[in-house]
Amino acid sequence: MPPFAQSRRHFLGTLSVAGLGVTAITSCGGSDSGGKDSSGRTVIEWWHIMTGDPAKKVWAERAKAYEAEHPDLRIKIVTVENEAFKSKMTALTSSGKLPDMYHTWGGGVLKQQVDAGLVEDLTGTVKPWIGELVPAAPKAYEFDGKLYAVPYDIGGVGFWYNKALFKKAKIDEPPTTWSGYLDAVQQLQDAGITPIALAGKEKWPGMYYWAYLALRLAGVDGMQKAADDEDFSGDAFVKAGEHLMELVDLKPFQKGFLGAAYATPTGEAAAMGNGKAAMELMGQWAPLTQRDAGKGIGKDLGFFSFPTVEGGTGKITDVFGGGGGYAVRKGAPKEAVDFLKFFVSAATDRTLVKEANVLPVNKQALDALTDPGLKAVSDMLNASTGFQLYLDQALPPAVGQEINDSVAALIAGSTSPEQVTRSITQVAKSQ
Repeated sequence: MPPFAQSRRHFLGTLSVAGLGVTAITSCGGSDSGGKDSSGRTVIEWWHIMTGDPAKKVWAERAKAYEAEHPDLRIKIVTVENEAFKSKMTALTSSGKLPDMYHTWGGGVLKQQVDAGLVEDLTGTVKPWIGELVPAAPKAYEFDGKLYAVPYDIGGVGFWYNKALFKKAKIDEPPTTWSGYLDAVQQLQDAGITPIALAGKEKWPGMYYWAYLALRLAGVDGMQKAADDEDFSGDAFVKAGEHLMELVDLKPFQKGFLGAAYATPTGEAAAMGNGKAAMELMGQWAPLTQRDAGKGIGKDLGFFSFPTVEGGTGKITDVFGGGGGYAVRKGAPKEAVDFLKFFVSAATDRTLVKEANVLPVNKQALDALTDPGLKAVSDMLNASTGFQLYLDQALPPAVGQEINDSVAALIAGSTSPEQVTRSITQVAKSQ
């Protein structure tokens, strides 16, 4: 996966890149993990990636609250920085020794662990209460009708836009079709407004356009078939590139976008936050990042779903996004699943929403949302008819990287829509 997990999770608090957290990561599989401590308490070792406050503090408080209700249990927290976590988990998966309970983004990596027989099938255990969660939330952790992780966070990508700039360009309503979107881009340009902010240097923000166009054309089932067949050369994927080139040909991005980063003072988020561009295609963390990198545009910030594409089978209610969950290793103490039930309960979820600014996964905690931007994303997710996990998480890492690289080359004008699909298919079949 490309190095943007910190940006994706910016709303959880700034993530540390300096260390591995409060507990040495060599403790995995230690004598007190999944066994008893010196006081006779059952010990559950829990690995998470919340290395920055407020999330780190909230996660620790939730563990203590559960321990207070279960004095015969101790939750041993191992906090690991995001990129270090990926590296360490790769090694642990190869060794066959996973923590009792650990963070997962679902998709291809979790599937590899499942196929290796390392992950507990939670389907039956969570059946009595999993229906309390937003329907889209568990999708990234389901394989062949079985659930292998419990989500605590969910998010989705859509267009953030500047209502004042839309008004200046005489755009009354956000577009709902791709042709209407291209018309809106042209109207913004005619009004002397930069239509779109894009961090071309980091590649992944541009990939969102191709991925969403493919989702709108192929539909959720078509995306899954391409992944299963390891073949992205179909007509829908070629057309996704062609439609993206329609946009690129309008020259809608800010000056110097190919060298722009995402969260820097001169990057994509700052262009939006300073009112220098009318739109960006980004996830639910966008408003906070806009305020951190720029000034923020306050009440002028709006949100709309990626438009439908004429002739496609996908719906405007199909969402491209991701989130986080916790998987349980096969053979871990049964209390681990009960703790997960506690962690995604309505009461705990309200705490996560209010103090860590995450989107609720428990439907009964939706009333805790007060930020209008987050509420708009949550409403989109609650109304979703399909959910497509980020491609660099749904697919093997090398395939996700090839998608990012190929789409970036397409936007830069150095490859063709057909070559993009051939390159991705070639890497997919080599895995």
